[in-house]
Amino acid sequence: MEHLKKAPKAYRNTKFLNSPAARTVRILTEYLEPFDRLNKYNIKDTIVFFGSARIIPLSQAKKNVSDMKKKLKSITNKDSKDYAENQKLLTYAEKELEVARYYDDTEELAYRLTNWSKSLRKGNKFVICSGGGPGIMEAANKGAHRAKGFSLGFNISLPFEQFPNKYISPNLNFEFHYFFMRKFWFAYLAKALVVMPGGFGTLDELMELLTLVQTEKLMKKMPILMYGKKFWDKVINLEAMAEYRVISQNDLKLIKFVDTVDEAFDYLKKELGKSYVRN
Repeated sequence: MEHLKKAPKAYRNTKFLNSPAARTVRILTEYLEPFDRLNKYNIKDTIVFFGSARIIPLSQAKKNVSDMKKKLKSITNKDSKDYAENQKLLTYAEKELEVARYYDDTEELAYRLTNWSKSLRKGNKFVICSGGGPGIMEAANKGAHRAKGFSLGFNISLPFEQFPNKYISPNLNFEFHYFFMRKFWFAYLAKALVVMPGGFGTLDELMELLTLVQTEKLMKKMPILMYGKKFWDKVINLEAMAEYRVISQNDLKLIKFVDTVDEAFDYLKKELGKSYVRN
């Protein structure tokens, strides 16, 4: 007697698992798999770095400006289309150079924080965490790597920009499909937040965590640093929001603005030490 071929078990049925009907299952896996892996490596406390994927190291930005200036100098016809296009590229390169120091500052701050964390009694208590991609995210993981410490990368699948940087600890490299699950893990583990200059994604992440702290949905102590006051004052006017009473004056106290690695490191060490370090 002939028998039908066995159907695949539901949990092996890739057609079903990738269908709209199984969306809740996929969401659940983005909670359970990281939960299991983070427990395995005893990751409970993170310092999260947010910032642009497009910011490059200072040395590279300086080289780009120098190369563009040489190229412009080699073009004899100043009225040509080629000259105008390269002049525009030089302007872009100079703007990149203006923010490039934030890459180097991020790397150094992550390096110092990792060394400090390793010196604590339990060691590796505060683990550097980034969005896992290039730019500021790479710099944060690179600093932790230079200090020979663990670091996390919560990567997100995007059609551009986002690929895991090489400095993430291999066993702590995560890939998310759902932004909200990725944000959950940022918030759940974070004991401090460092916000470097960035674009829409950085603002989105910052505002979500600020809202959670403001509304006391996050009850834990969590210092929030916004790094680069000149940049942030130009991009977002928090004082105006308080003036128009869409936020309160007290809400401004949720944020600490800093401009140097020394200032950021000293503040975080003091605040984290006060709330979470037990001798």
